[in-house]
Amino acid sequence: MKRIRNRIKGFSLLELVIVIVITAILAAIIATFIRQPIDAYIDSVRRAALTDQADTVIRRMARDIRKALPNSVRISADRQCIEFIPTKTGGRYRAQKNNSGQGDPLDFTTADGSFDMYGLNSALPADRQIQAGDQIAVYNLGIAGANAYNGDNTSTVAGVGTGDLPNETKIILAAPKQFPLTSASKRFQVIPGNENIVSFVCNGGTLYRNSNYGYAISCPAAGGAILAQHVSSCDFAYDHSNPRNALVQMAINMTTDGGETVRLYHEAHIGNSP
Repeated sequence: MKRIRNRIKGFSLLELVIVIVITAILAAIIATFIRQPIDAYIDSVRRAALTDQADTVIRRMARDIRKALPNSVRISADRQCIEFIPTKTGGRYRAQKNNSGQGDPLDFTTADGSFDMYGLNSALPADRQIQAGDQIAVYNLGIAGANAYNGDNTSTVAGVGTGDLPNETKIILAAPKQFPLTSASKRFQVIPGNENIVSFVCNGGTLYRNSNYGYAISCPAAGGAILAQHVSSCDFAYDHSNPRNALVQMAINMTTDGGETVRLYHEAHIGNSP
């Protein structure tokens, strides 16, 4: 009877070295082919995130700018800042008494301490209701004698009451005011007392939103809420050649970690009819 021996063979050191070398060569070839697609994907994700951030910021800015008081938008000389007076609501004031001699009209011939507004203040949404501390602006033209920045045509609200007639609201002013110009459509705007001025400014790679500083200060350099970072530059422009409808142009350049620049451009139309 023959005895069968099982011979167990293994890999030699030379064979293992050859396998490792071949594997390394194949890995290098594969890495060469897949590196660029992976890098491109990472770059596209980074650009998409930055673009999404810039798009959200610029739309937020446009939403605020559309609420600007007519003829109140200002652009800094270096075009890195846009500034305006915001509004929360508006209304129509009573210009004369009714046929029965009732009603409290806004008198433009003398200093007037109150007037009736058509409509009920309580019917407005809560964030648009007129309250003490707000400011009334009438026929703002942004020129000497009718400039809200100088207080020519604005007055602070002391309180809101019941109008002399149904469906009217009485606006009581903190101090009697003679407004310089009447509005053809008998309109007025309301500047919120808790945010009387707003500006967006690019400084040091950051986009800020400033508010509630003095009218005499034009475009603070920094401070306020941070809207975006990695901002290389801004470019704001204001075209008010059309006296009724102005155009604000906003361009924001943002730089990625890889040194790429993303540029977003947006336009916002503003009704400048006071």
